[in-house]
This record gives sequence, C-alpha cells and structure tokens, in this order.
Amino acid sequence: MSRARISPSPEDRARLMALHPQLATNVHGRSIATIALLVGLALLAVYSLWHLGFSVSRLGTGIGQLFYFVTLMLPPNPGTQLHLYMDALGETLAIAFLGTLAGAVLALPFGFLAAKNVIANPVFHLGIRRVLDVLRGVDKLIWALIYVTVVGLGPFAGILAIATSSIGELGKLFSEAVEASDRKPVEGIVSTGGSKPDAVRFGMLPQVLPVLASQVLYYFESNSRQSTIVGIVGAGGLGLHLAEQIRVLEWQKVSFLILMMLIMVAVIDFISSRLRFAIIGRRDVTF
Repeated sequence: MSRARISPSPEDRARLMALHPQLATNVHGRSIATIALLVGLALLAVYSLWHLGFSVSRLGTGIGQLFYFVTLMLPPNPGTQLHLYMDALGETLAIAFLGTLAGAVLALPFGFLAAKNVIANPVFHLGIRRVLDVLRGVDKLIWALIYVTVVGLGPFAGILAIATSSIGELGKLFSEAVEASDRKPVEGIVSTGGSKPDAVRFGMLPQVLPVLASQVLYYFESNSRQSTIVGIVGAGGLGLHLAEQIRVLEWQKVSFLILMMLIMVAVIDFISSRLRFAIIGRRDVTF
C-alpha cells in the first residue's frame, strides 16, 4: 500500500515561518554563502588557468607528442644492461626497506611522546609535534638533495632521506593511534601499583602495535615508489639509471625501467596488503 505524500498548505507554511522566522533567515543566508563560495571558486579556477598560461592547443599538441614518445618506448628493451638494472632494483628495495625500518624505529618513541594521553605537559607535547611537522613538512626529494650534498651520491643519501621523512610521517600516525587507544587497561595497571612505563608497555603498546605495524607496511609500500624518485637526484637505485637514460634519449630502456618499477610496486602492494590484513585480523582475504 503506497503512502501519499502530504505537502504543507501555504497557511501552515506561513504560520511556521511566523513562529520560527530564523528558519527562513538561516536557509537564505546559507544559500547566499554557498553561491558566493561556488562563484569564488569558479573565478579562482579561471584566474589560475589564465595566470599559468593554460592553452587547449598546447594540451592537444602535448598529447600528440606523448603518443609519439610512447611509440619510441616500444618494445621495452634493457639492451646489454639487464644485470645492472637488476642490481639497481635490489638497491631501490634496500633503500626503501632500510629507510622505512630506521624511520619506524625512531618514530616509535616520538609517537608516544607526542601523544596527549602519555605526555600531559602541553609545552613538551607542542615541541615534539612541531619537530615532527618539520621532518614531514620537507619532501623526500628535498631531503635527498640535502643528503646528497652532505654525504655524497649513492644509496646512503637515499636511505637517510626516506628515514628522515618517515620519522615525521610515522611519528604523527603513531601518536594518533596511541591517543585513540583504550584507557581502561592502562588505568587497571596503574590501580594495581604499576608504574607509568609499565602501563604504557603492557596496557597501551599491545593495543596499538597491530595498527603501527600495518602503518609501517603501508609506508614501506609507499617508500618503495619514493626511493625511485629520490634516485633521480643521485641517491642511487633505479631512479639514477632512469634519469640517465632519459638524458641520452634511450626511450626503450626508459620504458623497461618504468616497467620494472611498476612490477616492483605491484608485487610489494600485493604482499604488504595481505600482511596488513593478517596483522589487523582480517580473515576474508585470499592469496
């Protein structure tokens, strides 16, 4: 049986507005604010396109040029340097693994110190948060440029760049996970005479450890891509060879290196996602 929709009569609507005039005012004000916001965003987009020199003709020419470069890249061919590229692939994975591991180990204490439910002092808490902001506010590529200048070319600079940025990123995520933990186990340990470190070690850490481990696995997957990018500025790995082959216009080798990167990322994504699901207790994932 269908239910008929009854709309209010004009008299009822007028009576309602007379009793609650703020309803009409709020709706009218919100409508004007929404329209003004949309108009402002549209004007900002038009100004940005004009200021940055956006051109439809250049876009069409660029797409045609892109297809031309794709034809130059086919078929992917490493030439006589396959063994060199495989070594570079292993170097890229090592940079991502060691950088993520070092960043996670150093981010763990920062994560607890930056959590409000562990350190109640607002000045200390604010200082730790700002340190993490500085570390993650600088892109990995910038850190790589800095470390290449400091320690020289090679994978060591890439490891330091990945680790430094990961400290800030993982430290923030760790602190949020710690702040979201249940207080009852901590209070139970303290009420039975346990110290504050005991409460953190036995009441808080077991709760957040699976979450922290899944976050580290995700960042290893992300850093495996970033380790290729930092290699372009001289920090080792596939990126170093990729930049070199682009400079000498060896497009088939470039496509082969890109294909290696894609396969590497896909394999790491498959393995790390399964490990994350296993850690957090998901049972509905098939290998």
